[in-house]
Amino acid sequence: MKIISLNVGKPQLVIVNEQPVSTGIFKEPIAGRAMLRTLNLDGDRQADLSVHGGPYKAVYVYPSEHYPFWKHELPEMELPWGVFGENLTTTGLFENEIHIGDHFRLGSAEVQVTQPRMPCYKLAIRFERNDIIKRFLASERTGFYLSVLKEGEVGAGDEFELLERDTSAVRVVDVVRLYSSNNGNTDLLQRAIATEALPNSWREHFRERLRKLDNK
Repeated sequence: MKIISLNVGKPQLVIVNEQPVSTGIFKEPIAGRAMLRTLNLDGDRQADLSVHGGPYKAVYVYPSEHYPFWKHELPEMELPWGVFGENLTTTGLFENEIHIGDHFRLGSAEVQVTQPRMPCYKLAIRFERNDIIKRFLASERTGFYLSVLKEGEVGAGDEFELLERDTSAVRVVDVVRLYSSNNGNTDLLQRAIATEALPNSWREHFRERLRKLDNK
């Protein structure tokens, strides 16, 4: 489990339907090391802070193992590391194995898994196709966000050292499936709600889902 590419980018203006849109989704690999801070990675910025960045989305991870799938799905596209807007392209980390709340040492930093990435229209801008949002979510190849528990330097080649596994055992893919399928699994909903590392917006969403199920 390690970083194979460190990717950053600053917000830039692109024209969409004849209107300017600011987006930070265009990331490029960098050499060397960078400081991973509480709100972001040095050299990286987000355009819309109401939905991107912040302590629960300080850094975005995307598994390199998903790239062959997308190259098969989108053979006409070039897919360099960072094309999904990820800060860390990784190997050995999978949404069906990583748990919300898992705590890792990474370089001299410490991080915690917080939530899956939910695609927005900025991904469609990057890929220049509107169907990518639905396809991305349906694929369950979402990647995930990390919060930074301890600031430190990271770089390509750094290993993810598992320090603690969250006992609620809610995987990243479980949250995706609960969100996308209106899953009525009350046990899983309760465990997601009890997962302290999951941001409160998610937990409240699942509380409301549970209330509706209870009222049926």
